[in-house]
Amino acid sequence: MSDTAIRVDNLSKKYILSHQQEGYSSYKSLRESISNGVSSLSKKLLKPSSKKTYNSACEEFWALKDVSFEIKQGDRIGIIGSNGAGKSTLLKILSRVTEPTNGRIAIKGRVASLLEVGTGFHPELTGRENIYLNSAILGMGRAEIKKKFDEIVSFAEVEKFLDTPVKRYSSGMYVRLAFAVAAHLEPEILIIDEVLAVGDAKFQKKCLGKMSDVSDKEGRTVLFVSHNMAALKSLCDRAILLKSGCLITDGETHDVISHYIESDNNDSLSLLRTWDDIETAPGNDKVRLYQIGVVPEHDDSSLNQITVITPLKIEFEYWNYLEGAYLNLSLNLYTSEGTCVFNSISSSITCPSGLIRGVCYIPGNFLNDGSYQITMMIVQDTSTVLYICENLLSFTVHDVERDSNWYGKWQGIVRPNLEWQVEFKNKLEAKQTKKIND
Repeated sequence: MSDTAIRVDNLSKKYILSHQQEGYSSYKSLRESISNGVSSLSKKLLKPSSKKTYNSACEEFWALKDVSFEIKQGDRIGIIGSNGAGKSTLLKILSRVTEPTNGRIAIKGRVASLLEVGTGFHPELTGRENIYLNSAILGMGRAEIKKKFDEIVSFAEVEKFLDTPVKRYSSGMYVRLAFAVAAHLEPEILIIDEVLAVGDAKFQKKCLGKMSDVSDKEGRTVLFVSHNMAALKSLCDRAILLKSGCLITDGETHDVISHYIESDNNDSLSLLRTWDDIETAPGNDKVRLYQIGVVPEHDDSSLNQITVITPLKIEFEYWNYLEGAYLNLSLNLYTSEGTCVFNSISSSITCPSGLIRGVCYIPGNFLNDGSYQITMMIVQDTSTVLYICENLLSFTVHDVERDSNWYGKWQGIVRPNLEWQVEFKNKLEAKQTKKIND
């Protein structure tokens, strides 16, 4: 139809993953590389073959598989899914960064994309030069670029650094300028990946407002990938859910997000890992693991996800082979980027041989939204580490809807709900004046 902006039919993308074979080192000397190259060339010359040979250590991976959908002009579409679902691959194909393996796409209009920090920027060029370069790539004439130039610079808030090479920009400055270029060059289709998470709260709010204006006032199409469900609900009127490269559902944003949370809940709220075979369980001759679990303690059983307000229990069980040992547990919680959120240590107790259980309680209104990994240490005599259990279990904490107009991630590793006291200054002055008069 004439109002169709994007049509995707049976789209698939395959990658070949190489795995290092056992006993084979990927590090070679110069002599080995030259020798292997000459040997390979000799074999090709002496025994030419038209048949393709495949390394048994290679594996096919389908990042997308038979994905089909249609997007109308002016639609604001959220694309959601867990990490590895195929979201970024889909956007790269729509942005013509990579070609599909199978299927086809039809796009009507000029596309501007912001897929990752610094996409399309030349690090040695200045901010000014990169604005002109990106605009030219999008097919804009010099007069059209000049008309938009001041607006781009003002939105990005990089006036002081306009003639500085962008390789010296911070990641936040990179994103501000990249988004400003993409959003102000009047593309018919604007594609934005999760890169807005790099920006600060003020800029995230500005970006969401601009994307809304681009769609509502200018009638342009917006594709937005984000893990922030509140932002998606605010901006998008429709959402597409991907899982393992397949399209799971396509519909109204609220319904698709509910489906995603429920399916994610089913996958991740089995937040329990058990080693039933004591002989092969991780550990040693002193201790062996049995079970770890993350248990949300909802006040309302109707809640179906872990949110920033959800109290949690981390339950850990292990087999102790040391009779009468003085043992304690040490819990380290890490973000998905590897930053330690906190370390908590249990009290030490004298333990008989057998199954030992420890529970750590994490209050609600403490963790920030995001993904976390658990590492446990079993310690003897408060100083001797018997076993380190790294990356035992992962879980995700979701944001909740707020009363404000900003939906970005809060600053900081944690976001505790601390007690505050606020009073009117004039009342305090009145009390002070009364005290002096008395």
